[in-house]
This record gives sequence, structure tokens and C-alpha cells, in this order.
Amino acid sequence: MKHIILKSILALAACLLAFSCSKEYLNTVPEDSTSPATIFETTGNAKLAINGISRLMTVQYMSNQGYNGEGTIMSHYGNWPGNDLQRCNNTGNDYIINSDSHDQVSYYFTIFAWFYYYKLINNANQIIANIGGAEGPESERQFIKAQALTYRAYCYFMLSQIYCYRWDDRNSAVNEGVGYGLPYRGETDEDPTGPLGKTKLEDIYANVYKDLDQAIELYKQSGLHRAADEFYLPDVDVAYAVYARASLTRQDWAKASEMARLARADHPLMSQRDYMESGFSVPNDEWIWGVYDAADQTLYYYSYFAYLASNGSSGNCRNYPSAISQELYDQIPETDVRRALWLEPTEAERKECNSAGRSTKTLYKRAFAEHGDKLYSTSAVYMYMQFKFQNQEQPGVGSFNFMRAAEMYLTEAEALCMQGGHDAEVQQLLNTLNANLDPSYNCTKTGADLLKEVKFYRRLDLWGEGQNWFDYKRWNEPIVRKAISDGGSWHKTFSGTIAPEANYKWTFYIPQKELDYNPLVRN
Repeated sequence: MKHIILKSILALAACLLAFSCSKEYLNTVPEDSTSPATIFETTGNAKLAINGISRLMTVQYMSNQGYNGEGTIMSHYGNWPGNDLQRCNNTGNDYIINSDSHDQVSYYFTIFAWFYYYKLINNANQIIANIGGAEGPESERQFIKAQALTYRAYCYFMLSQIYCYRWDDRNSAVNEGVGYGLPYRGETDEDPTGPLGKTKLEDIYANVYKDLDQAIELYKQSGLHRAADEFYLPDVDVAYAVYARASLTRQDWAKASEMARLARADHPLMSQRDYMESGFSVPNDEWIWGVYDAADQTLYYYSYFAYLASNGSSGNCRNYPSAISQELYDQIPETDVRRALWLEPTEAERKECNSAGRSTKTLYKRAFAEHGDKLYSTSAVYMYMQFKFQNQEQPGVGSFNFMRAAEMYLTEAEALCMQGGHDAEVQQLLNTLNANLDPSYNCTKTGADLLKEVKFYRRLDLWGEGQNWFDYKRWNEPIVRKAISDGGSWHKTFSGTIAPEANYKWTFYIPQKELDYNPLVRN
């Protein structure tokens, strides 16, 4: 692995392999016809290259179990080190959960997001640079270019959240390998493999905005849309949603509220039944963007749900279930059906649990009596364990979303709170969001209390969907975990406080391979 972003990992010929799929999802360029000239000969072939990028979001990476593309970003970066999802007794991953490895420049965890997102960027750049010469309708060229621009914007935004300081700290003093910017590689660079210095965070966001503005315009000009079942491919709503996330993180409140409103417009909130019973592994109309998975192309024990599903047969699911923090759970109204997604212990059942929160007695029996269809036969039972996520087949088969309408409601609400003067609109957004899940809910809070309410429902409704650590980073708020021995629900290994200033302001160092081969990135 030479300089990770500088050596084009593209080889659209090497990574866009042929994958069998029963419903022809994610068909890619065949292995025997994958030269760049072939890929961009026609818009039909270029569509397969776009599908190939989608496929790259759900394949095994770095010969390491658990590194599976976008699922790893959601779990290892968004969920595990956050404030609200605990891995019970999974002390073997304490370096991830406690954010203790941000400066370990040769660790898989520090390297992975860099390697993964620049791989996607290099592929998107090739499409952007070459699609203009592909034979086919102009509308198809426009739509494909828009999709590639959307991928690139998303990847740079995600990289900035992991490897750059939060927006408020963007001008802080920096150390070698950490801080204020990223190498930015566009599709028109004269030397696509040469050394490249850092682009400041402000300019990274400017490029993200530019890509999304162009993508949105091209989507509109093309008049095309993805098929109803192609939730794994970008379209104009995905561009709006990426724009909403990026502008919220950049504190561009007006833009965030505008884009979130556009992103959710054609995606109705899921029904209570879908929310409570689908296991968040079956696509529905609320999903704006997601990852496709099926039994004939699953990653087995490397897959996303092999680490999360309450009914999973994998050792990670059976032995280390995911659970909600008691602090968050205790705030859920009694009238809210979402309470049933987690296993609340009685006081007597709590006392029966061991020091890690595991039960082999009354709570264990009740878990299988009440939620047996959402557990594997040999699953360990822990207090506050989750039943929100289940796979569709063993050991971890299931599609998953990483953008849906509820997030956009909450993004719009938060951005309106930050602008001020929109309390009635925010109240209505929260009332609409919760209508199917807590019929008695009626928001009347205002001002600072209203913003706190928005943050609470963001933590609750998006629990386990890969947003928690990123939210706490941009909120500039501490992660506070209370140990079981102190009346909380966290294993003592993970308990304590992680301040916003800790761990290089929650910023990962640039990987050593990049520092070694790219001297321009060292300052």
C-alpha cells in the first residue's frame, strides 16, 4: 500500500469486479472487459462503474474481519466510541470504544477510513473525468456525472469529520499529521499520483458545496431518477441529504435547514410497524441512501449485521450485544413505543446481573419469553440490550440505511433552532417525527430547552445508525458514561468522561504510510 491517496487505487479494472446477484443489483463491469477505454466507451458501461462504487461500500477490506466499507464507518467510528451505544462486555475493543488510538498511525482503525474513502474518491474522479466522452444520451452522461460528484462530496465530508478538527477549532494550532485540512485530489490534477499538501477545512467544504451544487443541477437537467429499488445509488435526494449533513457540521444553518427539507420531501416516515419490526434491515420508502446486501453476496462474519444484529449467530452478536445507555433510555417517555426496542431490567433483575450487566436468571428468561424471535438461541442477555437491528439471514445478511428522512427532520429542526425565531416550526417537526411512535407527544418547549429536546430525539431516533460520535464531536459536548457500579449501565472499562479537548480534539492522525510517502502532507 504505497501512498494511500496518491497511488490511484482506482483500477476500475481491478475493483469493479463481477458480483452475482439474484435481482441484478450492483452489476458491475465484467472482469474480462475492464480497461478504462471499455468502461467509458458507453454510458451503459459507465453505469456499471457507478454500481461498482456502490459495491465498494460493502466489501471486505484490509484482510481484517469487521472492515466492510460503510458499515465499519457506522459501527467503529459512529456508534462504538459515542455516548449512547455500548458493546456490553466487549473489552477487547476498548481502544476503539474509548478513542485511545487516534494517534496510532499504523493501526487498522486509524488507517481504514483514509484508505476507504480515498479509494472511492479515486474511482469517482475517473468517472467525472471520462464520462463526457461516453457514447449515449446526454441525459445519461449528466446523471452519471452527478452521481460521481455526489460520491466525491460525501467522501470528502466524511474524511473531514474524522481527520480534521471540528469547525469551531479549524484554525487551532496543529501537530504534524493532525488538524486543519486534507489532501484534495480532483479529477483534473496534472499529476494524479504526485505528492499533495493539505487543503484547509474551509476549502474542503467549499469543494464539497461546489460538487453538490453541480450534481443537483445535473440531476435536474437530466430528468432522470434512480429506480424505486435502487436505494443504494445516489440521486438528487442523496445530494440534498449529503448537503444537509455537511452544512450542519459547517454551522451553515440556513443551508442545512433548506437542504434537509428538500432531502426528506419524497421520503415519508416509516410506519410504526416498520420501525419496530423490520429490524432496520429491509428497505422502505423512508430510506434516502443505503447499502444493499443479500445472501448470495454477503460477507458472512465480516458483514455489518454480524456485529450488530440481536438475532445474529456470529460470536460478536451472541457474546457482545449492543445496548443503549441507561442515561438515554431513562429519558424516553413511557408512552413511546421505542422503549420496547431495548431490554429494561426491573430493580430486582438488575441486582441479579453480574458486574458487566449480564443476566443468566430472571432477566434472561424474560428476554427469551418476550423477544425470543429477535434473539439467537445461544445469545447472551444483558440489561438494556437492543432489538432494533436484526439480520434477515445468518450470520449477518441485511441491507442497511445510512441516510433516512427522520435524520433530515432532526437536521432541519436543529438548524432552525440555531437560527433562532423558529420555535413553532421546530415544535411541528418534532410532533410530525414522533406521531407514529408516541401518539401522546406534543412539543411545547422553546429556546434552549427546545434545542435540548431536538438533540435528545436525534440520539433516540437515530440510535445505532452511525451518527452518535459525529454528533457529539460537532456539538463540542463531552461523552459521559456512568459505570454499573455507580448506578449506570456501562462496563467499568468504558466508563468515565471524554472531554471535547481530549484525543487531539477527537481527530485522527493521518496514517503513517501517507506521511512516509507524501512529505507535503506533514504540516
